Amino acid sequence: MNQELKAHWENIYENKQPHEVSWTQDKPEISLRLIHETHASKDAAIIDIGGGDSKLVDFLLAAGYTNISVLDISEAAINRAKKRLGEKAKLVKWIVSDILEFQPQQQYDIWHDRAAFHFQTENKYIETYLEHIKKSICGNLIIGTFSTDGPLKCSGLEIKQYNEESMSTLFNGYGFDSIHCEFENHQTPSGNNQHFIFCMFRKNK
Repeated sequence: MNQELKAHWENIYENKQPHEVSWTQDKPEISLRLIHETHASKDAAIIDIGGGDSKLVDFLLAAGYTNISVLDISEAAINRAKKRLGEKAKLVKWIVSDILEFQPQQQYDIWHDRAAFHFQTENKYIETYLEHIKKSICGNLIIGTFSTDGPLKCSGLEIKQYNEESMSTLFNGYGFDSIHCEFENHQTPSGNNQHFIFCMFRKNK
């Protein structure tokens, strides 16, 4: 595991509250809608990559989904989410791992990633991520990244921007059919705007 990267994220989640970081959402509207649009069953295997202490898991549990996994490199982030959920945390599979080192033990009907993939800025790391999803997904892929109108950095780290064409070209090449892309103007807790692009794909049979 990249210990420097892990230390970076542990420090953030140990020392900053949700209102002090840019990615906080009270309700992840687009993510929830796209997941519902897959028409997956309530027992579908769903994984949230880089979920941190996102409230997506709260809303998925409330909607009746029963097979949810949350992965994040930061144990502090996951512990914060567990504390928030209380007893409901036992209904979730929690995974502390660098996504590039993650070795899934199952296939996922829905792989959701909001603002984790765009931290892969080098080709070798992008290819590793893509090889992971090629082997790990049997259904839908939902990816949200900064768009070409969005920031160049997040939390002090370089990111890679995408548009619909670059996103589609990349994932089509790894066995995923494009379904839909849309833009989101995310307002951070401090009142700034961040432009995202969300794309949904389906694994080729």
